[in-house]
Amino acid sequence: MVTNRKRERLLFFLFVFPALFAFIIVVIVPFIIGIGYSFVEWDGLAMNPAKFVGLQNFKALFSDARFGQSALHTLIFTVMAVLCINVLGLALALLVTSKLKVNTIARTMFFMPNLIGGLILGYIWKFILSDAFKAIGESTGLTGLFFNWLLVPNAALAALVVVITWQMAGYVMIIYITGIQAVPDEVMEAATIDGAGAWRKFFSIELPLIMPSVTICTFYSLSNCFKIYDINLSLTGGGPGTSTEMFAMNIFNEIFSYNNYGYGQAKAIMFFLLIAAVTITQVAFTKKREVQL
Repeated sequence: MVTNRKRERLLFFLFVFPALFAFIIVVIVPFIIGIGYSFVEWDGLAMNPAKFVGLQNFKALFSDARFGQSALHTLIFTVMAVLCINVLGLALALLVTSKLKVNTIARTMFFMPNLIGGLILGYIWKFILSDAFKAIGESTGLTGLFFNWLLVPNAALAALVVVITWQMAGYVMIIYITGIQAVPDEVMEAATIDGAGAWRKFFSIELPLIMPSVTICTFYSLSNCFKIYDINLSLTGGGPGTSTEMFAMNIFNEIFSYNNYGYGQAKAIMFFLLIAAVTITQVAFTKKREVQL
């Protein structure tokens, strides 16, 4: 018995070790080194030694107007995108789990945008929202809706929301489908017999029972929207001006465009702490609303 347990532990270690080793080397070690960089002033050149400045980089964050603007842009974008992604994803899940004859084809079509890389997706939508929309507006006269969205700050931010919603809604749809299919049929049938309508059944029965799926989807969309970079780069490039520059782009520019490695790393640490605080709060909030049959 003891030998079998040791053997199982050895096999477990052998299977886990490669992934664990890669995670430590790729994530943990760079993260620890990055914390050290956040306390120095350095331009990234080996010939110039790093200068220890303590908490000076973190103090500078509170007077950095551009960083504050990127934080506001990211917050507005994330709130709008998370709502749109989850509402649309849940609506699609309800649609394809209904008695729709082409539900298999519909699932595939709705999920396909998630398979397109963020950079490619951004460039595709850049053409649609600029050249295509402008041509449609000029030919139809509907210039109030069809214009170059990427030249107007508020419209450019809305364009980011539209694109990431189009990309991620199909993925969260799959998770919501799993949650909906796990709702017992007898519970729904009992509600129907009691005279509950479709909306009452959804809000009183289905939604509480699929809260684990809501927790997962909200966490996934929240963390990904906070960390958005590829679509931000290819679709708007942070423009017009800096009106759509998000957290990740601001940090990238600080490090690789302005060569402020220490200050940029301090921004990254603050970014990590913010994401961790928001996502932990979200998970705790939605977990409390999960119910068990």
